[in-house]
Amino acid sequence: MLRLSFALLLCAPVAAHAQGQLAADAEARWVPFTLTAANHLRFAMTIDGVAAQALLDTGLNHSAVSREFARRAKLTVDTQDAAAGVALGGAIRVDWAATKTVAFGAFSRSGGRVAVIDLPKLLASASGDAEVLVGTDLIARHAIDIDFANRRFRLLPSGRMPFAGTRVPMSLQAGSGLYLTEATLGKHRVRPLLVDTGDGGSLSVARSQWRAAGLKGARVTSTIAFGAGGVVDAGMTVTDKVALGGVPTGPIELRIEGDGGFTKQVRVAGRVGTGLLLRYRVLLDPVAGQMVVTPNPFAPPPPLKSTSGLLLGYDRARLRVLHVMSGGPAAKAGWKADELICAVEGKPVSLTPDGGVDVRWGTDTPGRVVKLALCDGAERSLTLANFY
Repeated sequence: MLRLSFALLLCAPVAAHAQGQLAADAEARWVPFTLTAANHLRFAMTIDGVAAQALLDTGLNHSAVSREFARRAKLTVDTQDAAAGVALGGAIRVDWAATKTVAFGAFSRSGGRVAVIDLPKLLASASGDAEVLVGTDLIARHAIDIDFANRRFRLLPSGRMPFAGTRVPMSLQAGSGLYLTEATLGKHRVRPLLVDTGDGGSLSVARSQWRAAGLKGARVTSTIAFGAGGVVDAGMTVTDKVALGGVPTGPIELRIEGDGGFTKQVRVAGRVGTGLLLRYRVLLDPVAGQMVVTPNPFAPPPPLKSTSGLLLGYDRARLRVLHVMSGGPAAKAGWKADELICAVEGKPVSLTPDGGVDVRWGTDTPGRVVKLALCDGAERSLTLANFY
């Protein structure tokens, strides 16, 4: 429910970069990936022979590395040619570094350069301390086949059709090279939509698009998302009124964002994120003008709805309230952002064996009363309820 996005557009003119190429055996060169808790595709690659953990990010028009990786790989950072970057949540500084080689799977590139940015700690840690974001400058000339069921992807020559499925229009945005598509919300066609594998959510639309769709009876609450440039407030609902290529997606979380900010500056009506794409096997081929999707047999179940109204983050053996959802039980009980919870049902907050945090109680059965101990010694009871 709490989503992270690396969506980033470089505003300053970008110097010409070297063209990459695919190996002759590209079809056999699958790249295994881990789907992180934030719904990012994390995989191994090398830059100048130095191994790195990367994220596949089609919401980024130029590949980037963290400043820490630039130091570790001994890249020479040119701080005299800094650019502005438009990111979800605000602007960020972008420097540049030349590279000798970039490689993953069947892809390799000699020469060129990468952007050097400050990766927010929350985003990096949620995606396994990733150091590199692979953007459309490396992959847009090729088709990319993402097999979510088997946690692997591969780059193919544009025009290949490795599987049959529903075709959805796709193009490259002039000037930026970002991937664009469309969807329908109710009977309203929403376009252009940025296809953003760096966004862990399902679908985000501008508020004007939500109004134009005019969905009756929808119950909307509030949420936040973390972008490379900061925190973004948004509305949220769960709907089954979305379709790709005329085929319904089934129930998904829908974020409703302001008409300004990143959406306006990038000139899109919203974003399709990995939370929606992972319901399918996906072929992204903007050069051929198409995205192809076929159902993933291991797709996740419909989204769980919060029944507590609390968005929580782990903070040194405590749960920190990141946001109180409007209209929910927590809002009605007077909860505030930044309050700290030290125990749930008498048990201290701790990490699970896999390094996560068990907050399943926040989506449990309506009517359940959950006893929570705040770190200041206060105790509260929260009655769970449906509210959106």
